[in-house]
Amino acid sequence: MKGLLTAAVTLVACALIASGCGEAKKAAATPVVKPRPKPTCAYRAGWQKLANRIHAPVYCPSWLPDPLTGQIGGKWNNINSVSPDRSYLESFVWQETGGGAAGGELHVNLRGYPGRTTIPTCRTGGNDSRNVRCFADPGRGISVVGIPTRLYTVNQDADAWHALLLWHRGGTLYTLSEHVAPPLTFDHVVRYLKRELAALVLIEPTA
Repeated sequence: MKGLLTAAVTLVACALIASGCGEAKKAAATPVVKPRPKPTCAYRAGWQKLANRIHAPVYCPSWLPDPLTGQIGGKWNNINSVSPDRSYLESFVWQETGGGAAGGELHVNLRGYPGRTTIPTCRTGGNDSRNVRCFADPGRGISVVGIPTRLYTVNQDADAWHALLLWHRGGTLYTLSEHVAPPLTFDHVVRYLKRELAALVLIEPTA
């Protein structure tokens, strides 16, 4: 009897050990998914000032392709414009005119149209100047970090020759665009736009 009891205890112990080893192996085989770091706006003061000026939220870019930075009034900020209707355009550009492999351009625009959800109208140039939609030829949807956007490929004014993402939030139309120009291909620009979209930080007005 004592021998049977000892054998039973031994079997239970072995089963527990096997179970524990199995769980350990399962845990070791499961990759640890680290949470995505929350983007931060390195130049918040300028974007906060813009949000307060237009009395509407704005999106601060926490990442732009090197050497660009999202600093309003900084070295790469070539357009800082607010229209009477409170719509804004923030443009960041780098250009290299050396030619050959050294030449190229990086140009990113961010726009917002507070209280407007329809696409605005732009004027074409040349002898056949006419009114057209500023953003046209919508393509596939692109959604990153909960922001559902639509890709537009025929755009006007400062967004000409840009690939552009358009979305709505709280009754406001927003866009993020980048110039398709050397050294970047269209596919490369779209990859950059996705990364830039994921790195946007929403700045609410405080005044």
